[in-house]
Amino acid sequence: MSSLGRLFGRGKEKDPSPEEAIQKLRETEKILIKKQEFLEQKIQQELQTAKKHGTKNKRAALQALRRKKRLEQQLAQTDGTLSTLEYQREAIENATTNTEVLRTMGLAARAMSKAHQDMDINKVDELMSDITEQQDIAQQISDAISRPVGFGDDVDEDELLEELEELEQEKLNQELLNMEEDKEAAPVKLPNVPSTHLPTSPASKADEEKEMKQLVDWVSGRVP
Repeated sequence: MSSLGRLFGRGKEKDPSPEEAIQKLRETEKILIKKQEFLEQKIQQELQTAKKHGTKNKRAALQALRRKKRLEQQLAQTDGTLSTLEYQREAIENATTNTEVLRTMGLAARAMSKAHQDMDINKVDELMSDITEQQDIAQQISDAISRPVGFGDDVDEDELLEELEELEQEKLNQELLNMEEDKEAAPVKLPNVPSTHLPTSPASKADEEKEMKQLVDWVSGRVP
């Protein structure tokens, strides 16, 4: 029989599970919290009683203060007990959490071990080497396929650029030549022939001067 069993006069009992212990502690905490509230109310009542009697009824006031002191002691003991229970509950909760974490970690470790039991590190290294080699081969094939294939790959690029400049200069010269030919082929606009008829018989000096003036005007383009 355990010391607690001898203390409370109980025989051998089955050990509670952590969940049961936590539940029991929570129930006890609720009882103590209610007791705290009751004691606080009683303390306030005794304090009001002491104030009420004051010096008028000194004996009643002192008795109220004595009861108040005892209630305060009980409240302090209740506070201490409640703190102890809360500490125990938190410790059990932490222990339960740690136990669950360790159990989960153990399961994960066994699962990982099972997953790796058919794996050989040497075979993994060989496989990775093969993958790397095949990737290099694939890259070489891609480079070979994308490389231009044909004749004339050895032609000097500077020579090609020089030929291109000659072609551009030839085109420019041809355009200038065409412009000159168009300019020369353009017709020259001459003034219109005068509509007046020149005399066929000898005329007077005045008529000659008039005719000469008309001829000058026609040459100069004054006469339409």
